[in-house]
Formats: sequence, structure tokens, C-alpha cells
Amino acid sequence: GVFAHLELLEARAYEAAVKQEETEQQEEKLARLKARVQELRLQRDELRAKVEQQQKGQLGKEGAVLNPAQPSARAVLEWKMKSLKAKLQIFYLTGISGKLTKRGVCFCISTAYEGTYLDSYHLDLLTKPEVQIYRHSVPIFIPLQQIAKKYLQTDIRRFLSVLSNHLNAYVGRRYQADQLQEHFSGHIEGTLQRNSLCNLLVFNYNVSSESKTFPFKVRLLYGDPCCSLPTEAVISCTPGAPPSLAEMAAAHSDLFRRVPLHKAFRSFSSSGE
Repeated sequence: GVFAHLELLEARAYEAAVKQEETEQQEEKLARLKARVQELRLQRDELRAKVEQQQKGQLGKEGAVLNPAQPSARAVLEWKMKSLKAKLQIFYLTGISGKLTKRGVCFCISTAYEGTYLDSYHLDLLTKPEVQIYRHSVPIFIPLQQIAKKYLQTDIRRFLSVLSNHLNAYVGRRYQADQLQEHFSGHIEGTLQRNSLCNLLVFNYNVSSESKTFPFKVRLLYGDPCCSLPTEAVISCTPGAPPSLAEMAAAHSDLFRRVPLHKAFRSFSSSGE
């Protein structure tokens, strides 16, 4: 009957979500592969330059080349600039772009969720006497200083990658909450409560059973700061609700952990809840 139809619709919604996630993973994998190709090309050019320099030095020792010309300071500087620009291009392929400044490098981290561009955050780094953050637009609730302390001095790419993961997860959670309020306010009873990091959401929504309406109280906890899906979804219903609602609450809890919030509610709407 109704529950069988609901299960069918939820199964279809889950399959669609899985396909969407697979497509996004393939796109991310392609971007990583492109970045890896660019990185390998850069390493190849560096190795070629080293081999050529060694060959010139060896020929000079054997007398084939007398007093080989040493690269000028300008040539060395140009090579370093070319190398740095190539690395910036690698970052760009993963949603991170950068440009050289008089004091160092300014990075721009672009964020998106499900193919929708959301926000950009800027990070201005000084490179002398050591790499340090000069100014930035990263929200205060993102653990920027902790990430910097762990990676900034030793692995700049890792630093930017981890920071990008935190920012993309945050905007993804915020985007889902915004979509829920914008498109499914009729399902929500009262106000959706969320903290600044959007890693805790609390709200109520109504479900119908036996021609009556019962409220479900939801608490979504996002334990992984780099994930846009909750690690814990607790749903409770009012005392006296039919036993069938407990099964429905369990099904909804499972769906919230697997499917973006607004897509879960879209499946509820299509099933007539």
C-alpha cells in the first residue's frame, strides 16, 4: 500500500542520489588526474633542466666545452617564476587559483556544491622570511590556524587542500539548510535552528498517519568537519503516535545520512507525505 509506494519512491531517490554522487566523484577524479599530469610535467621539466646542467658541467671537465656559461641570475629567476606559475595552475584545476604579489602569493579558494558555485575565499600569504598568513577572508569558525600550524610550513599543497575541504563542506551544509528553508518551508514547523558552522541542525516537520498529523523532531549532527552529510540523524515523534511512525522515522533517519537534506525532503514531497 502506501508504505510500499513510499519505499519504492525512496529507493528511486536513493538511486538517483547515488548516480549523482558517482558523477561528481568522476568529475573530481578527472580534475585530480589533470592536476597530477600537470605536476608530472613540471617535475619532468625540472629533471630535464638538472640533467642538461650536469651534462654541460661534465663536458666542461672533459674538455669538450670550455668554461660553460653559468645561468644568469635573471635566467634562474625566470625559471623559478615559471615553476611557481605552473604550480598555481595545478591548484587552479582543483578549484584553487593564485597570483603572485609583491610580498608573496594570494590564493582564491572557490567553493561549490552539486555543481552550484557558492562562495570564494581569499588567502594572502607572505613568503619571506617564512611562509605566514598576512590576511584572509576565511570565516572565524573554520580552524584556519590549526590547519596552518600543521601544514603551512611543510606542505603548502596539503594546507590548501585541507582548508578547501573544510570550506566546501561548510558551504555544502549551509546550502542544504538554505534550500530546505527556501523550498520546503511548508513542511517545517517553527524555525530551523543551526549554528555558525552548520554542523548542527535542529528542526521539526510534520508527517501524516491515519488522517492525523504528527510532528517529527530532528537533530542532525555533522561529526566530520570535512563532510556535508550528517554522521548522526536522530528523529523522535510525539508520545501516542502510531507504531508505524517509528518505522518511518528510522527510514527518514537513514535517508538523511545518505542523501542531501533538500533532496530527502523532495522525496517526501513526491511520496505525498
